[in-house]
Amino acid sequence: MASKHNSSAIRTRSPLSIFIVIVLCCFFYLLGAWQKSGFGKGDSIASEISKQTDCNIFTNLNFETHHNDVEIVDPSESKIQVFKPCDVKYTDYTPCQEQDRAMRFPRENMIYRERHCPPEEEKLHCLIPAPKGYMTPFPWPKGRDYVHYANVPHKSLTVEKAVQNWVQFQGNVFKFPGGGTMFPQGADAYIDELAMVIPIKDGSVRTALDTGCGVASWGAYLLKRNVLAMSFAPRDNHEAQVQFALERGVPAVIGVLGSIHLPYPSRAFDMAQCSRCLIPWTANNGMYLMEVDRVLRPGGYWILSGPPINWKTYYKTWKRSKEDLQDEQRSIEKLAESLCWEKKYEKGDIAIFRKKVNDKSCKRSSANICKSRDADNVWYKEMEACTTPFPEVSNAKEVAGGKLQKFPARLLAVPPRIAKGDIEGVTAESYQKDNKVWKKHVNAYKGMNRLIGTARYRNVMDMNAGLGGFAAALESPKSWVMNVVPTTAKNTLGIIYERGLIGIYHDWCEGFSTYPRTYDLIHANGVFSLYKNKCKQEDILLEMDRILRPEGAVIIRDEVDVLNTVRKIVAGMRWDSKLMDHEDGPLVPEKILIAVKQYWVGNTKSSDE
Repeated sequence: MASKHNSSAIRTRSPLSIFIVIVLCCFFYLLGAWQKSGFGKGDSIASEISKQTDCNIFTNLNFETHHNDVEIVDPSESKIQVFKPCDVKYTDYTPCQEQDRAMRFPRENMIYRERHCPPEEEKLHCLIPAPKGYMTPFPWPKGRDYVHYANVPHKSLTVEKAVQNWVQFQGNVFKFPGGGTMFPQGADAYIDELAMVIPIKDGSVRTALDTGCGVASWGAYLLKRNVLAMSFAPRDNHEAQVQFALERGVPAVIGVLGSIHLPYPSRAFDMAQCSRCLIPWTANNGMYLMEVDRVLRPGGYWILSGPPINWKTYYKTWKRSKEDLQDEQRSIEKLAESLCWEKKYEKGDIAIFRKKVNDKSCKRSSANICKSRDADNVWYKEMEACTTPFPEVSNAKEVAGGKLQKFPARLLAVPPRIAKGDIEGVTAESYQKDNKVWKKHVNAYKGMNRLIGTARYRNVMDMNAGLGGFAAALESPKSWVMNVVPTTAKNTLGIIYERGLIGIYHDWCEGFSTYPRTYDLIHANGVFSLYKNKCKQEDILLEMDRILRPEGAVIIRDEVDVLNTVRKIVAGMRWDSKLMDHEDGPLVPEKILIAVKQYWVGNTKSSDE
């Protein structure tokens, strides 16, 4: 009976249930159609997020080298902007030191060899190709002595400098015996002689400047003595001098002593040298030697080897008269004395001068003192024939500007510029905190890329160096760091040099003074936020690509919205990239973009040559 009544109830309710289901189906169908039409708020937000999000995430970036000899082909059309390869004639392109542009400028005072950057309409918006057969350089220290011919296919120096032991061509490599114009017996023997006068061995001398460096063998052999040399030479008839230096794993930039200040702070270098650099030291009322004095630290050393030293032996070879050469040497020594330099040594081809630690024991003409109060404000500023004043001291024994500890203690000690309060907003406490932060950051980087800290990344650049914390945390004989202080940032480069590190001023809206493919690892902390609304992000990224080696790595640390934009640009530059959370977790708005530049070479078939 119960069963009968239940069946009747089910039959009675069935039409109503069916009607309700039909109504609900119609309602949800109409709701879905309304949302799809674009009027649905939730769906429109989701659609917008989808447009802004790049889901092409590389879970495992490969940092190892491959050397696949792949010719680049034009990529297919895609939603992102794809940057095509430049013609192979631009393989060694240096935007601000190109020969064709240089010849438009006066030769007086080497103006035509200085930086002359292209206007916006002449900038290249393509990827600089590597030469066919390009290979990752030999690891250090083998790389000091050998360079792949395919990487720098220029033989002129092997002919022009054959008797001077600069470089030799052997099979498919160049060999660098360590010789130089003024040290045919080798750089080691030359440095040994300098070390008889200059305290190179005990850490007192850490930073050095090589003016007119050639292939930078002096700097190359100083490295094993824990001395970092900043070497420079112009891009001139001796093609690829600086390119050879960097290919060897030695710090160097394209540069010249001309009419503009060197891009280094005052009191930067413990030692400077001219080894037959052919700079006319007495010209323009001694302006060039005065510039060396500006960047030379009180108590620092200047080495002059070559003309006019030892003129009695070489005057016939140099095709100059005894009187002319003798007068030139006397003029140099008189100028050095006016700069408070004392000659400490002269033998054979070498003379060594030492700058006094302060000006208490020397006489200077007050009329010849530079009027500018900021001797570090030098970017594109014209040199003058005036003497940079010593910082004031309280007694005759005090080192002007502050005494430095010997390296490596100098690396982490509080720099004098900070201790004296010369840098606004930077204190000893904030300096120590900065060191701890960068030690933490670098440890995190090593977890992301296990090759960081190894010989694989020899030439490293920090595009926004700050106080030098990144370089200090990375300090190792296996690598060196070019610390760049942007001209739009706080001027901290003097601090970096006081730590025993090297660096340079630069404006990232322009090309850097180096050849393509000269850095293995580039670190960019806050660079794109710093240059927001100053120049195009793609221009900075294309310049990074130019100076980065194939299969080199990039680390960009910045705000997440900035990195999202950067990541879209590099997706069209043949970089494999991955966005990582800050080491303190996903809630921190600052993120890290790590990338690897793909290996590819230029296609000679499409070249005009």
